Amino acid sequence: MEGKLAEITLLFQKFKAAYGKNDVDTSDNILSQLKVKLTELPGLPPLFKSSPTAVQELLLARDIFEHAVVLSVKMEDQDAFERHFLQLKSYYTDTRGLIPPSEQEYPILGLNLLRLLVQNRIAEFHTELELLPYAAHDHICIKHAFELEQSFMEGAYNRVLSARQAVPHETYVYFMDLLAKTVRDEIAGCSEKAYDSLSLADAKKILMFASDRDLQAYVLDDHPDWEIRGTRVYFQKAKELAPCKEIPSLQLINQTLGYARELERIV
Repeated sequence: MEGKLAEITLLFQKFKAAYGKNDVDTSDNILSQLKVKLTELPGLPPLFKSSPTAVQELLLARDIFEHAVVLSVKMEDQDAFERHFLQLKSYYTDTRGLIPPSEQEYPILGLNLLRLLVQNRIAEFHTELELLPYAAHDHICIKHAFELEQSFMEGAYNRVLSARQAVPHETYVYFMDLLAKTVRDEIAGCSEKAYDSLSLADAKKILMFASDRDLQAYVLDDHPDWEIRGTRVYFQKAKELAPCKEIPSLQLINQTLGYARELERIV
């Protein structure tokens, strides 16, 4: 068993060398080999067989899956993230008392909360949050995800967008950018319904873009039905395309009066 452990350790060193150079293709290829090799270690979940090398096996496997989670972020692969996180999660929940806690545990748990928020899986977000120890809620990474969810639910989109500048861990940037796009799309939808047009300065401020070029790229890529003329952004095209729904006011008044008369008879 020590021979297999040494072989996996050597392969993991090659993975980390490629990972450190941001060679994601080589890293991903080696990771596939590592996951196959890990199935040969009996000390890992779900077997947890006792052996002189069981602790080393658990520590090595946890380290590998932690790197796998972060690699999936670098590759912008949310499906791979979910698979690797689910494999890693048992090393956080089922091995307490067997191996020392990992310094990467709360950053990765917070990263998973952020992923669930980006995917609008709010029920799962709160389930995962409830499963954490109460003390974990004060950790900066967990607190960051929780406060983001609160701001998003309250419609405080400016707080969500500004949080992009104060991420607690570099791996959070990918999901924060996705969340920022979701928020901008929400703001854009409200803006085109509330205004006929906005000045470039106001539109840039509302959508929290740093430059006119960023705003123009957003309009071109995501809202071709908008139009930039001079120093203003016009939404008329969007309004012309949207179906107009008139409220049948007279019918509504008659129905309301009818309900009132019926209620008066009952009373």
